[in-house]
Amino acid sequence: MVYLGSCLCKGVKFRVIGDFESFYLCHCRYCRKDTGTAHAANLFSASAKLEWLIRDTEIGIYKPHKSQHVKAFCKNCGSALPNLQMDGKLLVVPAGCLDTKLDKRPDAHIFFSNKASWDDSLELIHKFERLPE
Repeated sequence: MVYLGSCLCKGVKFRVIGDFESFYLCHCRYCRKDTGTAHAANLFSASAKLEWLIRDTEIGIYKPHKSQHVKAFCKNCGSALPNLQMDGKLLVVPAGCLDTKLDKRPDAHIFFSNKASWDDSLELIHKFERLPE
């Protein structure tokens, strides 16, 4: 499989060649902070290859002290981007940065005991197709 992705400003574009072995919704405090929402949605692969197609803007990497958490991002627009971890053995791709349709469903919620206090029964709240008036 080939997946295409980009950041919000399109200054970074990439291709992932291969399959994702897992798809997790992570509720750890690091993922909640770096996404600004209830959880991160990350795809993981030990076999897929990442190719950068356009790198017109710089890619930043942030790793909190004494943590295994890694965040790659476009330094222009701040969008989350793929990164290699575990000495290049693991590719982590934020699902939201893919432009190709993703048929894989999440495998599990992880670090669920760390979920935000307001992250409960969200499927029950009112839904709008657009910004409410």
